[in-house]
Amino acid sequence: MGALPVDAPTDPGRDQDWDDLVRIWEETDAPEGCKVEIIEGIGTMSPPPSKDHNTTAALLQRRLYPVIPEDWGIYQRLGVSIPGRGGLYIPDLVVVPYATVTGPGNRIPAEEVRLVVEITSRANANHDRIGKTHGYAQAGVELFLLLDPWHSGRPTATLYGEPAGGTYRVLDTVEYGEKLTLPEPFGLELDTGIFPVS
Repeated sequence: MGALPVDAPTDPGRDQDWDDLVRIWEETDAPEGCKVEIIEGIGTMSPPPSKDHNTTAALLQRRLYPVIPEDWGIYQRLGVSIPGRGGLYIPDLVVVPYATVTGPGNRIPAEEVRLVVEITSRANANHDRIGKTHGYAQAGVELFLLLDPWHSGRPTATLYGEPAGGTYRVLDTVEYGEKLTLPEPFGLELDTGIFPVS
């Protein structure tokens, strides 16, 4: 993983600073399969995810489709813009209404997201646990599910919600193997024992 230093916007309301960050993100020539994100004004590049990482995303996606409304979709590798934190994230899964992703471009505003899922990798776990958690909360993303197979030797799933003042409330935390409930409109009891442990 590499980092590409970029000055974070000094005034989050200044469109020029945000436009410069997005331009750098769009022009970054990353190796195939790598993920380029902007986290707190810093460009980061992550290697392609592992097989276990991809399997976890696929298993969760399969369980989400039956419980989401017909006019919502589940996306992998869709950009989520968080200008107030100098952020442009590429979550592992994003649940969002189809109307939000209609049209040109490769990113959506974070406030349109209904559920975002990050699956930690050894190389970028702290970005997901800290920087992105604060970014999603500040942007008002309703629910954030953090699947963390690298958590202190005990894989955990943590569901964050009720964003207020730039922070989340922890709605539930379980070790892999236990059940975690996603509230309505999902209404899903998720058996985390299905996820592979790296």
